[in-house]
Amino acid sequence: MTGFLDNLLNGLALGSVYALIALGFVTIFKASGVLSFTHGSLLLLGGYLVAVLHDDIGFAGALAVAVLVTAAVAGALDRLVLQRVGGTDPHAAHVQTIVTIGIDIVLVTDLARRIGGDLLPLGDPWGNSVTDLGPVTVADSRIAAILVSALAIGGAFALFRFTPWGLSLRAAAEDGEAAALMGVRLTRVRTVAWCLAGGLAALAAVFLVAFPAPGLERTTGQIALKAFPAAILGGMASPVGALVGSMLIGLTEAFVAGYQSELHVLGEGFGDVAPYAVMVLVLLVRPAGLFAAKGAARV
Repeated sequence: MTGFLDNLLNGLALGSVYALIALGFVTIFKASGVLSFTHGSLLLLGGYLVAVLHDDIGFAGALAVAVLVTAAVAGALDRLVLQRVGGTDPHAAHVQTIVTIGIDIVLVTDLARRIGGDLLPLGDPWGNSVTDLGPVTVADSRIAAILVSALAIGGAFALFRFTPWGLSLRAAAEDGEAAALMGVRLTRVRTVAWCLAGGLAALAAVFLVAFPAPGLERTTGQIALKAFPAAILGGMASPVGALVGSMLIGLTEAFVAGYQSELHVLGEGFGDVAPYAVMVLVLLVRPAGLFAAKGAARV
């Protein structure tokens, strides 16, 4: 029972962090139809900024700067690069998706060169401290991941639901041409969406490299790919689907790792492919995702 609870808490923590990344995937897709492959590099950039700045301005200051800078970089990439490749034309989204792959390669290459073979600590206040919750011992970083992610996701959902930008985003997702005719500035909507996604990626980086992880390394950005199945199986246009899908992926990864000895017949590396296996199984039943839109929506 103790092992089950331990895996459950670890899965919830992982799912919460994956939800930050998956929510970025979904927000960008809703705003522009672009499937962004820059998330790995944005996550790595946010983590790198925290790692190099925390000694000078403290962890909180470094995190704030990292979130703001990463958000600004993401917005600039959309405004200065992607929108110059087809603008806001939905038919150009496929080309823009391919362009994000090139952007990611350039950014990751430069950041990997800067990091080298080092493991960079982020100076987070939780360190390697743990808390006993009844029979279960949980790393404080895991608890912080759940709480901070819940606040960030709640804030993002509030933006979607209660702000003019959120209304514009939902209108643009339903029918971009009609929204533009009604005065919605599509360029602004998608740039803000990119900024939000970049900030969430930087925040996720902190918890992905915190204890029990050893620290930031040049391959850390690849973890963002684990949130990709979460966004797909939830439905690429559904923020709720991204949240549910992330929890499903996080729990799957945690339980597969926790019961690896019982699952040895599937191979030692099964934990790495388990999220994609779950995605395939779900898509066989729900090809459009768990929360795919089924028609017009009143916004």
